[in-house]
Amino acid sequence: MPKPQNEPNVIRARQRLGKYRIERRIAQGGFAHVYQALDTIEGVRVALKMPHQFNVTASMLDTFQREARLVAKLDHPNILPLKDASFIDGRFVIACKLGAKTLADRLRNRISFETAIQYIDQMIDAVAYAHRNKIIHCDIKPDNMILLPDGRLLLSDFGIAKVAQHTIVRTMVGSGSGTVGYMAPEQAMGRPSARSDVFALGLIMYKILTGHLPEWPFDWPQQGIATLRRKAHPALIVVVKKCLEPRPSHRYRDANELQRAFRFVKTRSLGFAKKRSSRSN
Repeated sequence: MPKPQNEPNVIRARQRLGKYRIERRIAQGGFAHVYQALDTIEGVRVALKMPHQFNVTASMLDTFQREARLVAKLDHPNILPLKDASFIDGRFVIACKLGAKTLADRLRNRISFETAIQYIDQMIDAVAYAHRNKIIHCDIKPDNMILLPDGRLLLSDFGIAKVAQHTIVRTMVGSGSGTVGYMAPEQAMGRPSARSDVFALGLIMYKILTGHLPEWPFDWPQQGIATLRRKAHPALIVVVKKCLEPRPSHRYRDANELQRAFRFVKTRSLGFAKKRSSRSN
């Protein structure tokens, strides 16, 4: 593995990294920055993700390399594919498709019920596919969901995901990492599983449908319940509530079980919303 150089963690506009020309920084997180760059060979714009250079460690590089290996195995229309993962000028760089915005950006504006259902369906489909491949994401949140101009949602950032390791009790073992606010209670204690991803999906579903993010201790009902009851079919509310059960054993086993439940009520939910809209008009 190439040894990273001790360079300042400063990337400037128009700076070159191999074939990429940096245009601007578009996001920053706990251990990585994301930049918009131009691929000067292919002539397309990409997103470049790089760990903070001042605190690069072997463990951090292993995390990024694991992300590259994991995502390379996944082939799904709602999972962000990688274009490249390599060392460039002493920096570990992951290049991927550049989206129009994140779901977090989109949630700053009003979303129709039909669009909300489309986003929910896509994000559940992506996580269900990952779970079928024994991969838990561990950091599902709106910032890690990229939206393309055509409305397609792409789940990104498998940097702290773990290939599930089946123990004697057939649970999934993963990292205790994650993002506060979108982390299941058991994940905060270092015991994530596929059910933890289901909890995160439930949080995002509630946020999309009501504009409110449920908070600890996750007692039901949460703020925004009146909005949820006004907009959503009772059967859909049951699905959301089950995702948000504080006890993992009371949730869906994984995103595939959640997907079956959601798609069973999806058509009824859309019809319910359409009828209510017609009455109000």
